[in-house]
Amino acid sequence: MKAALKTLTALILGALALTTQAEELKVMTSGGFTAAYKLLGPQYTKRSGDTLDTILGPSMGKAPEAIPNRLARGEHADVVIMVGYALDDLIKQGKVDKASRVELADSRIGLVVKEGSAKPAIGTDAELKAVLLKAKSVAYSDSASGVYVEKELFKKLGMPAKGTMIERIPVAEQVAKGDYEVGLQQVAELLPVPGVTYVGKIPEDVQSVTRFAAGIPVNAEHPAEAKALLQFLASPKAQPVVQSTGLDSVSR
Repeated sequence: MKAALKTLTALILGALALTTQAEELKVMTSGGFTAAYKLLGPQYTKRSGDTLDTILGPSMGKAPEAIPNRLARGEHADVVIMVGYALDDLIKQGKVDKASRVELADSRIGLVVKEGSAKPAIGTDAELKAVLLKAKSVAYSDSASGVYVEKELFKKLGMPAKGTMIERIPVAEQVAKGDYEVGLQQVAELLPVPGVTYVGKIPEDVQSVTRFAAGIPVNAEHPAEAKALLQFLASPKAQPVVQSTGLDSVSR
């Protein structure tokens, strides 16, 4: 009888160990939310015991590192964090579970110049237009903010389009090296880069607000743990960290 009880106890303990086993989650995240994710990720791992294998890549574009291109090649992920409408495309394609979608933050476009350069005024449309017209070179990203700059911002300012779309590499890095005089990208992607001066957000009436969201791919290996991570990233407790990186909390 005692032997049977010992065997039963061992089986129960083994089952409990399996249910509480820490997992490694594979997370694909795009630039705009990455600064917040890098701060919040360690908090989550400490709370949950799970570890995070992070893969960086843009939300869209032709670069092989782009999240949709990675998934198209058959790469697996437990969580994808990206521009909301790009995530919606993956949901429509059946690659991400629609019910798993979580809204994380709003991101606005800002402007940087090389560190040591005079800080221009961009508080009005006229001031921003003057800065862009005067600049010898302008850079913007190949993600959501750059698409907006290229296709809409210049038109709204009543000026000819100018500049270069930078693939994959953070725009601020190119400005810091002196390759471009002015850089436009989402604020959260500009702030972490050394060697530049952050000038500010572009005027609200010509601003483009990008919603960042996250979801769980249909072939995720750890969907329950992935859901817990998304709930944490979107929680009220995470918002001070989110805001510290230049993002705005989602109005709920």
